[in-house]
Amino acid sequence: MTTDTKLAAQRGRLAVAAMFFANGFIIGSWAPQIPLVLSRLGITETTLGLLILVFGLGALVAMPWCGYLMARHGSRAILRVFAVLSSFALLLVALANNLWLIAPAMFFLGGVIGAMDVAMNTNAVVVEKRLGRAVMSSSHGFWSLGGFAGGASGGLIIQSVGHLVHAGMVTIVVFAIVAVAIGMLVEGERPAAQEHARFSWPSNPLVYLVGFMALFSMIPEGAVLDWAALYLQQEMGSDIATAGFAFAAFSATMAAMRFLGDGVRNRFGAVATLRVSALIAAAGMLVAGLAPHAWLAIAAFAFSGLGIANMVPIAFSAAGNQDGIESGTGMSVVTTMGYSGILVAPSAIGFLGERVGFALIFVALSGLLVVVSLMAGLARSADFVAHQPAE
Repeated sequence: MTTDTKLAAQRGRLAVAAMFFANGFIIGSWAPQIPLVLSRLGITETTLGLLILVFGLGALVAMPWCGYLMARHGSRAILRVFAVLSSFALLLVALANNLWLIAPAMFFLGGVIGAMDVAMNTNAVVVEKRLGRAVMSSSHGFWSLGGFAGGASGGLIIQSVGHLVHAGMVTIVVFAIVAVAIGMLVEGERPAAQEHARFSWPSNPLVYLVGFMALFSMIPEGAVLDWAALYLQQEMGSDIATAGFAFAAFSATMAAMRFLGDGVRNRFGAVATLRVSALIAAAGMLVAGLAPHAWLAIAAFAFSGLGIANMVPIAFSAAGNQDGIESGTGMSVVTTMGYSGILVAPSAIGFLGERVGFALIFVALSGLLVVVSLMAGLARSADFVAHQPAE
């Protein structure tokens, strides 16, 4: 690898990290806007839930389509387009002043965020091949940082200047980040034969098994996000302040471990890292479900975050390195399967938790994580050989 090629790969690594941060920042900024949708549109919680479902449907529709587009045009070009579109998506939602306007705006927000997610994960695989080392976990760490920054600042800004000015500020910040990063993105190889191919789902069953690993990894993550605080309040009698520490502790350890995860994976390999990570996550989730008091459950959720942190990044790297499948196609399949769990599981978990208790739910979720540990050998494709681009 020449000095210029190495420098371009390093710049590409910074650029894709910036894209992950920007994507997370949009999602984090959207979170404090959600309660305001109820009051400013005068809708019910049920209607808001349907709007959030529309957001998810937008993502699920866009993700496979993005894989098709990347097979034709490459991850760099598609990431550039959807990163720019994502910059303005939250502003469109904030501007919508009735149900008929906000529904398509929500579908658009979910679609462009979802497509950007697939494209930036695919581009991270390209960077990994160029550098010959893992960067996926730290990339997801930047996403977590972006989400924290957006969520932490959003409520304060909305309270001070209102939701519309806040959305405008988010647009300016994200567009500035994207404008700086967009010229540094690197591109992978794109077979010319794919240029006019019709979309088809991969025939290799391994990519779908990797998708199930991502699904089983993301369901517990979504469960902690949506239901851990309620679990501590309703079943352990903790106050709101204490209950809030459940996801905070989980997300803090997860973000920290994602920045350490690439080094761990480079040293021990994707399979061993995934297997041990899944067992750590399973142990934490099991203890959280069996804990006799809130602070032990919070500590257990934090421990589980250490394991869950690197499971999805490894699954995504494995998806982007499947033999005989374009990186974008494999990534679109696995991200669609994984994120569908985040969208579908919360309502199912809430329905079951109301009837059997959330303690039993978290114990059961530890079983899913054990299954991922048993399937860890499927992540072998994530241990790639460095890609040396033509000079």
